Amino acid sequence: MAISYPIDTPTTIGIESIELRAVNAVATSQSPFTYKQQVVAHPGQRWEASVNIPRVRRDLAAEWKAFLTALRGKQGTFLLGDPDYTAPRGKAKDYTAPAEGKILLENGDSLLLEGGSSLLFEEGAITNLFVDGGYQAGDELSVNGGPANVQGYLLAGDYIQIGSGSGANLHQILVDAGTDSLGKMTLDIWPSLRHSPADATQVGLIDPKGVFRLKSNVSTWSINNSSAYSISFEAIEVIT
Repeated sequence: MAISYPIDTPTTIGIESIELRAVNAVATSQSPFTYKQQVVAHPGQRWEASVNIPRVRRDLAAEWKAFLTALRGKQGTFLLGDPDYTAPRGKAKDYTAPAEGKILLENGDSLLLEGGSSLLFEEGAITNLFVDGGYQAGDELSVNGGPANVQGYLLAGDYIQIGSGSGANLHQILVDAGTDSLGKMTLDIWPSLRHSPADATQVGLIDPKGVFRLKSNVSTWSINNSSAYSISFEAIEVIT
């Protein structure tokens, strides 16, 4: 059975540490006499990552070894995000569907909160927003689909995912954003949009990820005399 890319990272054991880098293509020159600088910002922006897996025994390491080998060096791709941001910090996190076994709500139901205030349950309010209008470009994105009039719905540092599968793009929110009376808002994002997403394209908030590939064609792991495996790798964002 052929492997379909991008693939997911293994779940047998989580990531011990990850260094995410926001890389910008900015050229600078400086006069050796006056030290005056000229700065030219080019459109290139991408994520890079250094990933380390906990030192584990063979049974837990096996899936990670297979994952790295299945990528076939730089050929294959995989989905990766910030494992500490599976949900946003902003008030979007409060708009959650009930856990299994809890009372069921329907879209439009009002939920009474402690203190007497109420919360309108809107199905999908946290899991998805949607692109509001086609032909958008640059470092701002207009979205809709959120609850009405919520300040701090997303906070600086939160992430969003535009698209899915091989078209998934990971963006970080740069400025706190709140919704208007129609559930719309404009997001300041990094990296800038590389392609104009179609109107109503899904914008995910839960476990957002982008598409990455290995930085090298060589995948390695080490094994010590206690049969403990050490696995780490470098990755770069896929840009098409």
